[in-house]
Amino acid sequence: MPLFSHRHNSSALPTSTTTNSSYSAKDQKLHKLNSKISLPILLFSLLSIFFDLAVITFAVNAVRRPSPLPVYRCGRSEDTFPLLDRPKLLGFVGIQTGFASADRRAALRRTWFPSDPDGLLRLEQATGIAFRFVIGKSKDAKKMAQLEKEIDKLAYFRAAFLLFEAAYYVKADDDIYLRLDRLATLLAKERSNPLTCIGCMKKGHVITDPKMKWYEKSGHLIGNEYFLHAYGPIYVLSAYVVASLAAARNNSLRMFSNEDVTIGSWMLAMNVHHEDNRAICDPRCTSTSIAVWDIPKCSGLCNPAIRMKELHNISMCSKSPTLPPDDR
Repeated sequence: MPLFSHRHNSSALPTSTTTNSSYSAKDQKLHKLNSKISLPILLFSLLSIFFDLAVITFAVNAVRRPSPLPVYRCGRSEDTFPLLDRPKLLGFVGIQTGFASADRRAALRRTWFPSDPDGLLRLEQATGIAFRFVIGKSKDAKKMAQLEKEIDKLAYFRAAFLLFEAAYYVKADDDIYLRLDRLATLLAKERSNPLTCIGCMKKGHVITDPKMKWYEKSGHLIGNEYFLHAYGPIYVLSAYVVASLAAARNNSLRMFSNEDVTIGSWMLAMNVHHEDNRAICDPRCTSTSIAVWDIPKCSGLCNPAIRMKELHNISMCSKSPTLPPDDR
């Protein structure tokens, strides 16, 4: 008798016809359901990708787009700038000018001041110093008269401090010849006193005669001799000094008839360190001169539109090294 039977018992084999048909029906329903669900998800995913690409493109363009030069207007509150996002600099130079001084500005642009925005940007990047012309105007005649008195003083420093976060703030007139590379070297020096005023320091007899040029109306408050103060055509104030001036309340600081005396009185009250540097009041171009003007004959260059070009044509003025050979 054989061990195994080879007879085929059809009844013993499992039948899966009903089961397979039920699974097939479920698969079809599931496929249809997945098709309905996947289409919205696919559209949402594509929209998300496009949105992300748009955000990235906008961010790249915003970073690459050059920002416009800031402008500060003294007047209505909505014209002023908040103390936010100030560029950090070694120094800021405000060149005081007037509406009738177009010839002076043209002379500057033909000599030491860049004549185009790209050149100005390259200079600022090379020196760490920003340069702007400073001018004031108001429709109100009374305000304009007051602005003319203050533009070289408190109003300028407040505007400069609001727009730029600099280690030093420089006030310069539009009738001096300036070596910007040497100015940057001067500002980059280490100083132990955060309250510093850099300039050509002077004293002198107080002018009390109304017929004389430098008449001081409030001379009786000073005495016979002026206190130590810097010449007006160019001087430098440290950031701590300018911050204090910017925070001062209106009419809390005394104004004298002459700008240099006014600034000098503020410096005296703030107990600043006076740094006397004759290189910023040099009457001729030398290997160390920073600012050149016709001291003491004129408070600046005597004929700036002509003298500026004459000085620029002198190699010692425009082409000499930043530092003398012994100081490198």
